[in-house]
Amino acid sequence: MNKTFFRFIVVGIANTIVGLSFIYLLLHLFGLSYWISTFIGNSLGACISYILNRNFTFKSEGSVKKSIPMFIIVILTCYFIAFNLGAKIIDYILNLQDFISLNFKNDLAVLISSGLYTVLNYFGQKLLVFKNKNMTKKQLENERM
Repeated sequence: MNKTFFRFIVVGIANTIVGLSFIYLLLHLFGLSYWISTFIGNSLGACISYILNRNFTFKSEGSVKKSIPMFIIVILTCYFIAFNLGAKIIDYILNLQDFISLNFKNDLAVLISSGLYTVLNYFGQKLLVFKNKNMTKKQLENERM
C-alpha cells in the first residue's frame, strides 16, 4: 500500500474525529442545519488536515503562501461535491421512507459524504496542493512500498 495514502488515512482519522464531533454537536446539540454544521465541522478538520498533511503525510517543502490558497480551493471543491452527492444519494435511496427521521437521514448523508470527501481530498492534496516535482525515481518507489 502507498505510504502517503496510509499517512493520509492516519491524519484523516485525527481530523475526522474533530470534524465529525463538531458536525454532530452542531446538528444535534445546537440544532444547526446540515449545511452549516458540515461546513463548520469540515473547516475545523481542514485546519488540522493542512498542518499534518503538509508536515507528515506529504512532507512538503513548498511555499505556504502558494499551498494554502490551493488547499482551500481543493477542500471547498471536495466538500461541495461530496456533501451534495452524499445528500442526494441518501435522499434518492430513502426518499419514500417517511418513517425515517430527517436527523437519521442527515446522519447517514454525513457518513457517506465523509467517505467521498476523503477519497476526493486525497487526490486533490497529492496532485494539486502538495505535489513534489523534485521527487526522485527511488523516492517514488519507496513511497509505493
